[in-house]
Amino acid sequence: MDHTLTHRPRRLRQDRVRGLVSETSLEPSDFIAPVFVDATTDERVPIQSMPGHERVPIDESVARVEEVLETGVEAVMLFGIPESKDPDGTRAWVDDGVVQEATRRITAETDAYVITDVCLCEYTDHGHCGPLEEELRGETGHEHGPDCEHDPTLTVDNDATLEALERIAVSHAEAGADMVAPSGMMDGMVAAMRDALDREGYEHVPIMSYAAKYESAFYGPFRDAADGAPSFGDRRHYQMDPANAREALREVRLDVEQGADVLMVKPALPYLDIVASLRREFDHPIAAYNVSGEYAMLHAAAEKGWLDLEAVAHESLLSIKRAGADLILTYFAEELAERLE
Repeated sequence: MDHTLTHRPRRLRQDRVRGLVSETSLEPSDFIAPVFVDATTDERVPIQSMPGHERVPIDESVARVEEVLETGVEAVMLFGIPESKDPDGTRAWVDDGVVQEATRRITAETDAYVITDVCLCEYTDHGHCGPLEEELRGETGHEHGPDCEHDPTLTVDNDATLEALERIAVSHAEAGADMVAPSGMMDGMVAAMRDALDREGYEHVPIMSYAAKYESAFYGPFRDAADGAPSFGDRRHYQMDPANAREALREVRLDVEQGADVLMVKPALPYLDIVASLRREFDHPIAAYNVSGEYAMLHAAAEKGWLDLEAVAHESLLSIKRAGADLILTYFAEELAERLE
């Protein structure tokens, strides 16, 4: 039998040529490292559900970012835990807020590219991403318990939240943020923030919109890290249904029309089809958030000895980039960057 083939794919899988024909590669410049700054503590606090990560006090924010930069990662995303919370999340936009203070220090003392999370869930005492409609109406008789998980009255007041997001974005830009990233999935959030930034003279500050953010079960460790879990109910009325793909294109197209500069998909691994769809449909930079649950589950399996952590982390991020992401927000940023250098 003649086994001669005109093309043998295995010839290009040998060691000396394998790297030359590799279609996708990872670089430290692909990564954005999350940093949690906590105004309630004066020492670093380990995040139990995310091994290797900590909340850091404002006084250590510069040192924490310098640690990131030493690995070759150039960009950080700041998340803040305020010293107090209220129904409207007013500590999110004050001049002496946790993110504002950290941003001023980091931009003054490092060369990091600073992206700031613009949302209210860490700042409201109920953990939702904006003021609640019932609270704005002054209704106080509702019991906040497990039975109200899907109560339609427990929705975020979209327009009131847009006003807050405008104030937060401007306050972050005033503090020196290089980019702002609204993550609450409020209707019209990009247009509102773009208008506010331009009006205040911050036309140069780009917006990375969480344009397709799903109501996912993979966020648990982050809510522990950022103290932002809802105290009742869920976010199904403003985050996307995991069953929907075509809706993502509609959502993203609206953000593009409103002036988004970078388009984020969150989470990453369960939504690689969405990342790939956005890459085909839009010429904007695409970011993907390799979220806390994706990070935690690989660590848990590695601790059991079931997986090689470095190998699966690299493979996971490689798949995200292969799907079309230009930027990857990931808790593996430092660990992988050190090995890629």
